[in-house]
Amino acid sequence: MSDSEIDPSPGEARTDEVGAGEAASEGSSDTGEKEGGAPGRRLRLRPVLLGLSVAVGLLLVVLPFVLLLACRFVPPPATAFMIQKRMAAFAAGEPYRLDYRWTGWGRISPHARIAVVAAEDQNFPRHDGFDVHAIEKAWEERERGGRVRGASTISQQVAKNLFLTPDRSFLRKGLEAWFTVLIEFVWPKRRILEVYLNVAEFGPGIFGVGAASARFFGKQPAQLSRYEAALLAAVLPNPRRLHADRPSAYVRERAEWILGQMRQLGEEEYLRRL
Repeated sequence: MSDSEIDPSPGEARTDEVGAGEAASEGSSDTGEKEGGAPGRRLRLRPVLLGLSVAVGLLLVVLPFVLLLACRFVPPPATAFMIQKRMAAFAAGEPYRLDYRWTGWGRISPHARIAVVAAEDQNFPRHDGFDVHAIEKAWEERERGGRVRGASTISQQVAKNLFLTPDRSFLRKGLEAWFTVLIEFVWPKRRILEVYLNVAEFGPGIFGVGAASARFFGKQPAQLSRYEAALLAAVLPNPRRLHADRPSAYVRERAEWILGQMRQLGEEEYLRRL
């Protein structure tokens, strides 16, 4: 038999087998590390996701709930709208005068209370934050190609003014709906209307019926007449272009319409149960 045909010794064969086994073991180990990598990453991500969930919960539930609970008894020191407008003026290098004077329920003319309800949200005492009938009417009018009309309730406007900015997006509308639910849950209807009358903008930088009655009519809000209250309510859709102290023909016409709606609702008796 030639040298090339000599079989390896048993010891050499075992060495080769051990080497092959070690190689197979190393390959198996590498595969295990690759297979276990994804679960490992998921485990590391869990604390991050948990932290994000807690942060979102604090921002959307706990913090607004605490603020609303406090503002049920004390006046809001400012609103998101006020802060946003001041920051925008500062960024543009423009002067900005903010006039915000809190006026309690008992010092607001009953005419002003019913005027804003007649103008903005006639179903206010009856709905739970959303006027489904008004939303359906607005949608039908849009489908017919008519003028897009707003269907926001007073509760929704309070939510928007307190917590959000004037930009239009689906995200903001979703947040507005959530904050509206919280407001309706935490505050009674009288408080919602009281806050609205104090944070609504009646002119550039003029927030609340107290500041508006003083600036436009030179009187206390308790002294507002029916027509003056209707003029203030008439400018709410666009207080930067419409003026209660210098009413245009449109503002005067709208104020007359509001006066008629106030009579149909039953004046301040309509709000007596709030």
